[in-house]
Amino acid sequence: MNMKRQVLSTTLILGLFGLAGAGLVATVEWLTRDAREASIVAARLKNLHIVIPPQIHDNDILADRIVIDDPAFSPRFKTIVYRARKNGRPVAAAFETTAPEGYAGPIRLLIGVDIDGRLTGVRVLEHRETPGLGDGIEADRSDWIFGFTGKSIGNPPLSRWAVKKDGGDFDQFTGATITPRLVVNTVKKTLLYFDTHKDYIFSAEQPDHGERDS
Repeated sequence: MNMKRQVLSTTLILGLFGLAGAGLVATVEWLTRDAREASIVAARLKNLHIVIPPQIHDNDILADRIVIDDPAFSPRFKTIVYRARKNGRPVAAAFETTAPEGYAGPIRLLIGVDIDGRLTGVRVLEHRETPGLGDGIEADRSDWIFGFTGKSIGNPPLSRWAVKKDGGDFDQFTGATITPRLVVNTVKKTLLYFDTHKDYIFSAEQPDHGERDS
């Protein structure tokens, strides 16, 4: 009888410890949620202001956004367009899009385009390319990604929007052509989409709910 009571008592104590631990984890999660969300929003805004300078717009660029569903972009990944305006007038857009066929996996990009179709900046947000080879697309690894700034459809001509190995104007990396080729092609497709859908981009209604921090 004493043994049964001891087992029951031990089980009860362990159960109470488990509940207390779960409660503590839930409390910490609740207390830190706002801080984590604020950190995510701050990082996203920082990236946006790298490709779209903050001084050229006065709207809430994080809130002024739409989601693109178009064959020009991979259907496997969501493409978000952040819209920059000054005094209510469109000045630029930033495309957060994903190129799915990287050498080692998808490459997530942020591509800024001004109202005249010129690139205001391109940055790689995430990738899994080989260190020392494909990671040259990172801004802190090489200056390759800076070469897009100021370019547009027509500068260079559309036929030259390719890496040099394919007859284009853009450098590839020694021992790694797939990665820069994919980035160049993705930037080109984005510029072409912007050129033909500019009116839609700036007039489309924003999502009603749930997508700001996704």
